[in-house]
Parts: sequence; C-alpha cells; structure tokens
Amino acid sequence: MSRITLDQANAVIAGAFDKAREMALKPLGVAVLDAGGHLIAYQRQDGASTGRFQLALGKAAGALFLGISSRKIGAMAAERPTFLAALGPIAPAGVIPAAGGVIVVDESGIAIGAVGISGDLSDMDEACTLAGIAAAGLTAQA
Repeated sequence: MSRITLDQANAVIAGAFDKAREMALKPLGVAVLDAGGHLIAYQRQDGASTGRFQLALGKAAGALFLGISSRKIGAMAAERPTFLAALGPIAPAGVIPAAGGVIVVDESGIAIGAVGISGDLSDMDEACTLAGIAAAGLTAQA
C-alpha cells in the first residue's frame, strides 16, 4: 500500500473516537494526512475547542516534517529548543512538540501518511491515535 484512502482515514477517525469514548476523554479533533502532508480527512467531536484542527494538523504534519512522532519531537524540544523554535517559519503546517502525532507506514516501513489528535492530555491523544491507526488496519511507525 502506498497511500491512505479516504475510507481508511475515516476508519482511523472512527477508531480514535471509539477509544476516546471508552476512556471518557475530552472532545478530540483528529487529522489524517497523506505522505505529502496534505489533509485527507478531519473531524472533531462535539464540544471540541476551536484550536483542535491546527493542533492536530501540527502534530501530524510535524511528525512527517521531521520523520518522527510528535512525542519524540517533544523530547527533542527539551534537548534542542533553539532548533525546534527555528522550525516554525519553515514548517508549512507547524510542528507541535507533544504526543498525539504518529506516522503511518506501509509494509516496508515507508511513510504513507500521519495522524494527529488533540483535545485531551497528550498521552491520551496518542493512545487514541494508535487505536485509530490499528482500527483502520494500518501500521504506526515504531
């Protein structure tokens, strides 16, 4: 597989929302991007705050931009804050250094897209990201 289809993107979102309901989380926004960082699908739960789109997009796009999860970007920010601050002007959709953005890979480990979630604590966002990816039958980057 070389891309994420719209049906798969919608399955990611549905799986993430199912996990959020199971965990009784705050309302989430979920963005699914293709390998080029283009939006395939976005949805937000009722009551999600207005910034959720930009935050979810920035988590997913930042992961693709640097080739690592947004959790790892958060660790990088602590170690290299000046470097991370310099990315703002050059990263088209932003880089959010908090867990919740995960790269989706094909069977060869090549990135085919990314998922970003925002709405609750970052660890909870990431749990829903991983659950959504798995629900769609896709693979998260290790």
